[in-house]
Amino acid sequence: MRALVVDHSEAGPVRFADVDEPVPSTGEALVEIRHIGLNFGELNYVHQWPAGAVHGHDAAGIVVRAASDGSGPPAGTRVAVGMAPHAWAERVAVSPASLGAVPEGVDLADAAALGIAGVTPLRVLRTRSLLARNVLITGASGGVGHFAVQLAALAGARVTALVGSPERAAGLRELGADKVLTDLTETADRFDLVLDTVGGPLVAQAWSSLAEGGTIHLVGYSSGQETTFPSGTLFGFGEPRSIATYGDMTPTGGELTDLLGLMAAGRLSAPVGLRGDWQGVDDAVRALFARTVHGKVVLDVA
Repeated sequence: MRALVVDHSEAGPVRFADVDEPVPSTGEALVEIRHIGLNFGELNYVHQWPAGAVHGHDAAGIVVRAASDGSGPPAGTRVAVGMAPHAWAERVAVSPASLGAVPEGVDLADAAALGIAGVTPLRVLRTRSLLARNVLITGASGGVGHFAVQLAALAGARVTALVGSPERAAGLRELGADKVLTDLTETADRFDLVLDTVGGPLVAQAWSSLAEGGTIHLVGYSSGQETTFPSGTLFGFGEPRSIATYGDMTPTGGELTDLLGLMAAGRLSAPVGLRGDWQGVDDAVRALFARTVHGKVVLDVA
């Protein structure tokens, strides 16, 4: 079968290859993949995976063989695959714990956009009550950012979306952002929670805007820059502030089910900014790296 595998050469980060058919264990379902969801991190930091390995974590498709131990959805079920290894292939053996059944009325391609980009902000935003709280989402025009803005607004937060340029601000107010900024100095607000996808100097700026008892959750570092805190800024009186890392790789089935339920109810939309055939993956990767995509990249598996 065909798959996208890790390529460490200059032609990378991925290439097509013929690979062996997956052989599901007793606790795995066999899923025929119809769409894959690309993420900046897994492509930009491809050196963290071995060359030649089937890449990717997010996809959507149809269960063609249920897990033989009786767990998980039956054959014929439309499913989202989230944070599962080796997902960018024509067929994938995957644990039911990493699957979410796609409800009637939800586009299967939209379901492929969930995974990392949807589950990550859901897990972070569930760490505290957000009702009437000030929440800052950095890198809000990306896939994680688009979902984060919507989910924070659904939870009753006052949402500030921070983007890199005015051109990347389009549509964020419609998704629930109360303010859309291109520079954090444009506001005097203090934030109870910051979901940061950018890293670098922006983290130090966000720290200066953090309210007492607030937390910055670091979920990405797309800037690739180092963070330096000026002397004395990490000292303070009042309720402690904190910086939390993120690396939760536990099974995503429960969160996928919740997110798909919100989509079916019309309360959450998939931020698909680029849709195409997976044969055009090289162009899609270039667009993602050039930051010309607002939201997620979803490719159809032909």
